[in-house]
Amino acid sequence: MSKYYTFIFLLLAIHSVSWSQNDTLYLNNGDMIVGDLKGMDKGVLTIEPSYSDSDFKITWEDIKKMTATQRYLITLSDGQRINGTFNSADDGKIFIDNEEGEDVTVDQIEIVNIKSIDSGFLSRLSANIDFGLSLTKANNQKQLNGNLRLGYLEDRWSAELYYNTLITTQDNVSDIQRNDAGIGYRYFLPGDWNLGIDLNFLSNTEQSLDLRSTGKLGVGNFVKRTNSLYWNVTAGVAFTGEKYAPVTDPDDGTTTTAPSRQSLEGFVGTELNLYDIGDLNLLTTLVVYPTLISDKSVESGRVRTDFRFDAKYDDIFIKDFYVRAGFTLNYDNRPVEAGREVDYIFTTGLGWKW
Repeated sequence: MSKYYTFIFLLLAIHSVSWSQNDTLYLNNGDMIVGDLKGMDKGVLTIEPSYSDSDFKITWEDIKKMTATQRYLITLSDGQRINGTFNSADDGKIFIDNEEGEDVTVDQIEIVNIKSIDSGFLSRLSANIDFGLSLTKANNQKQLNGNLRLGYLEDRWSAELYYNTLITTQDNVSDIQRNDAGIGYRYFLPGDWNLGIDLNFLSNTEQSLDLRSTGKLGVGNFVKRTNSLYWNVTAGVAFTGEKYAPVTDPDDGTTTTAPSRQSLEGFVGTELNLYDIGDLNLLTTLVVYPTLISDKSVESGRVRTDFRFDAKYDDIFIKDFYVRAGFTLNYDNRPVEAGREVDYIFTTGLGWKW
């Protein structure tokens, strides 16, 4: 009798596992993994096997066949975004059961992102935060930098919030501060087009900026998007308002403040992200702002440029932790009298992503 109950228990256990873990991967090396397929991004698929509480990460090109039973948001290289399930068809082909329209069959390499959408709010949220600190005995110099980014993805839109800060102090010298923050919204159009609304803020000691506020409205296009990189270009208009910090003359002690500026600018930007290089991720962005219409305080022919380069190495020491090195440059060919044309910073930090 005890053997009978043991047999029934094993059957129920096997049934329970097969019921809750129905996603199956067949790898090029002959291995098979059954578990909960969580998604695929930047050429790496994440699955939680039935026999482990830890996620496995497998490069997309190492998967020969797959079967998925959950509901996903699937993004193709041509910009199509499809809600549904998917399974391997012939070798190198994926059949997508489109719950909102016509089913499609595509090459496996055409799928560039898979996002589980059966879960709640937290499954659509992404975040990363990192900090860096340096101490120098000479002049008692201290420098702290921090970076925070939050992202949220829906079926047809996404949003991002970021904040970067740098503070440097040392004896007998004024403190140096730089704060950069913003919020952005993207609505995905058919194909690889998207509409974007951004609000950015910058305060910058080197350029005497107390606050620069920029509101942007533009359209973007993914010129290329694969499992190894994406390249996006954008263009539009921006309204910029600037307030400047008071400056004290060291000779006579008088304090002056440059008049505030307001201007309507155009902008052209590009963003290139390379991520098929092991755990290394390289991101480069460049945005140029030519002035179109301005008040009398802005000289004609003004052009501003923002440049950023980030190198991030993932899963260093511990899973989901990373090290980052970044370079940021701001250029203004018509700065106020107390400001500088160029401000740049180089930062490093240790961080965590979710």
